[in-house]
Amino acid sequence: MTTLSLENSLSARLSASFILGLHPFVRTEAWKFLTGYYSWQSSQDERIAVDSTRRKNYETLCQMYEKIQPLLENLHRNFIGTRNNITCDIQKLYDKDPLGNVLIDKKRLEKILLLSYVCNTQAEYQQGFHEMVMLFQLMVEHDHETFWLFQFFLQKMEYSCVINIGVGKNLDMLSNLINFLDPVFAEHLKGKGAGAVQSLFPWFCLCFQRAFKSFDDVWRLWEVLLTGKPCRNFQVLVAYSLLQMVREQVLQEGMAGDDILLACNKLVDLDADELISSACLVYAELIQKDVPQPLKDFFL
Repeated sequence: MTTLSLENSLSARLSASFILGLHPFVRTEAWKFLTGYYSWQSSQDERIAVDSTRRKNYETLCQMYEKIQPLLENLHRNFIGTRNNITCDIQKLYDKDPLGNVLIDKKRLEKILLLSYVCNTQAEYQQGFHEMVMLFQLMVEHDHETFWLFQFFLQKMEYSCVINIGVGKNLDMLSNLINFLDPVFAEHLKGKGAGAVQSLFPWFCLCFQRAFKSFDDVWRLWEVLLTGKPCRNFQVLVAYSLLQMVREQVLQEGMAGDDILLACNKLVDLDADELISSACLVYAELIQKDVPQPLKDFFL
């Protein structure tokens, strides 16, 4: 008989999130637990206190930013260029729903992205962050929630979507996984299709955001990644599953790298549950094999 300890209870909650997904009505609060914004063991009173503290900390950071902004403009050689990039990226966002209703506040979004850039030295701004933070802004009501959810999401994901930290590792392990599970495809990707895998970095930078047909599908996959189920670095198994969708076409037509990338970029309007299921099947295949140590350390 299994004892219902706190550890077992937490595992059960994470497993439920992984298997069943989150209902839209509970998504906002559930994300605060999945990311670590709240502790799973916290009481309601403790959560109220934590939220108040996070709000005050956010306001303090905003005040600090206002004070040091002139110094950043004069002394930080990348600040003005990054601020211009953020402004340009945000202006490209389509901010209305099909009925013409405004979905996001671009000024608030810009402020959060600039503050994140200044305060989070591990994750400097990169193109695509504006799309990710937009989804957090759509999910929650207040700016401090958007800011902290994004910070905790990056931490929980071990910065795997950050170019100079995790993306390169993801691409290397994706190549290793293809070599191990699909030698025929790997051989093509080393030859005529050379460079294709390394060009798939937008998948990881955006956490596959552009591959899905709805925001709900994006949130569904991100929720699975946050649970750590069924394994660490599940995002690489997702990328492998996406590549398998174009594998037959690539081999039959003898595609070169640029054509492979074009075929991969056409993988849009996907269903998250179907992609998650495909990636889980890859994991099930992987654990039945004598896995090389680098892959074992990365996934298992």
